Amino acid sequence: MLDNITVTYRSEKFILKFDRCQQHFGMSPVCFQYFQFRNVRNAQEEEKTCAIRKDMQYNDHWAKPDMASSKWDNFLDPSWFDSIHSNIHMGAGYYKTSLNISDIKRNIAQYNIQQTVYNEDIFGPLQNDSIVIVIQIHDRITYLRHLIVSLAQARDISQALLVFSHDYYDEEINSLVQSVDFCKVIQIFYPYSIQTHPHEFPGEDPGDCPRDIKKDKALHLKCNNALYPDLYGHYREAKFTQTKHHWWWKVNRVFNQLEVTRNHTGLVLFLEEDHYVAEDFIHILKLMERTCKDACRHCNILSLGTYLKTYNYYGDSKKKEALRAKQQSKKNIAEVQPSWTFQVLPSLYQHPQKVEITPWISSKHNMGMAFNRSTWNEIVKCAAYFCKYDDYNWDWSLQHISQNCLKQKLHAMVARGPRVFHIGECGVHHKKNNCGSTAVISKVQQVLKSAKRHLYPDYLILNLATVLKKNKLRKGNGGWGDYRDHKLCMSMTIR
Repeated sequence: MLDNITVTYRSEKFILKFDRCQQHFGMSPVCFQYFQFRNVRNAQEEEKTCAIRKDMQYNDHWAKPDMASSKWDNFLDPSWFDSIHSNIHMGAGYYKTSLNISDIKRNIAQYNIQQTVYNEDIFGPLQNDSIVIVIQIHDRITYLRHLIVSLAQARDISQALLVFSHDYYDEEINSLVQSVDFCKVIQIFYPYSIQTHPHEFPGEDPGDCPRDIKKDKALHLKCNNALYPDLYGHYREAKFTQTKHHWWWKVNRVFNQLEVTRNHTGLVLFLEEDHYVAEDFIHILKLMERTCKDACRHCNILSLGTYLKTYNYYGDSKKKEALRAKQQSKKNIAEVQPSWTFQVLPSLYQHPQKVEITPWISSKHNMGMAFNRSTWNEIVKCAAYFCKYDDYNWDWSLQHISQNCLKQKLHAMVARGPRVFHIGECGVHHKKNNCGSTAVISKVQQVLKSAKRHLYPDYLILNLATVLKKNKLRKGNGGWGDYRDHKLCMSMTIR
């Protein structure tokens, strides 16, 4: 059986690492995507050492995506796989299988039982001061590719553990995730998904009440959940409830079930498939963690992201300089016009060490959010406040816990210069004609390129946010009135 295959591409020799893929998948097409190409100056020497590379932490292999003929140009272009496939003849046995629900459930169970940590042989066991990065994934593979590329370029990423948490089983996504070779990786699969339960709870049961039916009519029809509309009189929609269930399940699993993380006391960072990270995000996260221990002991959440579409890159500059920079920014990025635009203004990155101390607000501080086991242990004590709160949003439910249950409310240290960006234009709530657009991604990359000299600060400057008014206890958004959702959520709680 071949260990690796030498191919020629763009007049240069590369090696396709094939051994581990065959071990897990046999002669299937997924192996071609589970690839690792290396520029070979000395083909014979490279073939002797390509199986395990101890020096992968920070080498030329992980080139920037804007470099000519780099791995990342290819990685982000799915059509490139086709050209490789056509150049490598594997004969019979090259096939793709279509899985039914029973197959998917069996595969999911196997992944969750085995808990395989990929690349642990290369990067060693997880250390307590390492960052665990948990990524919630559905099916948006285009965004996921860009997130993985941004993670690959981050300094010290080789010390991290990536936990990919799926609520949709897809072989192409699996092969993409398993192609990551710059750090340790583990996959977990939410076992109560709509995909695996399409015609029964927690999916859409044919006997469930339609969303907009009136309660008296629902009682007359005797549909399954007639007694349990939400606080706005609507009945559950599975596609909206799944995200909150998945979020709660994955956090419980990471802190309390996975062998590799169940005793980990360091930071756990939560990302989603349509996020994008700056190259110094780990540096900033660790700097914030150290600062909290010395100067903000009541801070229990760190936040690296923002939903603002305008970033001030030179915070305290004069207005004239700000206007000049804004005009120059518009000139530089005029060629790309997505549905909304990032503007590289005179900005916070002139003072990249600024962080803000503020009460945690779900709508502002839920992206690129990190906390440790101590914070989680307090949150999980309030499981009923999360699971029975009539709001289908996990972040609003977490806010409800903070306001109504926690002895010490959630307080965040927020990076004024964001290190996590939201690049998704399509999702549960947003449907557009061109969901494959990379315009927003281009904007983010330009923002980070402009800010590059302001990254990696040596220290942080704390700013206490001015709280203008006390946050009122909020009425939930509904969508979570069904007792079955409450029961499922509570059943996933591990204390």
